[in-house]
Amino acid sequence: MAHTRPSLREQGLSDQQWRVLRVLGEHAHDLVGVETGRVAKEAYLLGPSLTGVLTRMERDGLIERSRCPQDARRTVVRATGAGLAKVQALSQTIEAHYAWMEAQLGKASLQALYGLLDQVIALEGDGLPVIELPKGHEE
Repeated sequence: MAHTRPSLREQGLSDQQWRVLRVLGEHAHDLVGVETGRVAKEAYLLGPSLTGVLTRMERDGLIERSRCPQDARRTVVRATGAGLAKVQALSQTIEAHYAWMEAQLGKASLQALYGLLDQVIALEGDGLPVIELPKGHEE
């Protein structure tokens, strides 16, 4: 995120707000919106953290919240025009950085890196127990 953070700050966004907008941008075609549980999962945010992030984003006019038409107990979220404009502006900068990384590492190496990162994310998501390191190997 070190390469992305300055661009986020120029747009007035936190890392978490960007992750939410990225998810909502990917689902912009869904006119109903995206259920908050799905946003939390895809943006890698815990529910209580997401609630605060969404409150600030709604206040700033970046998202809209409403009740799910199929189940009024659930909430759905949509990016506003202003939110989608930020996604568009930032996506260009981020895509340029990914293109630079691919040029430096090569396509095969970058795909291997993404594959390994996906494996790590899947491991973390499985809720596996923390492994105790042998003495002398502590952080």
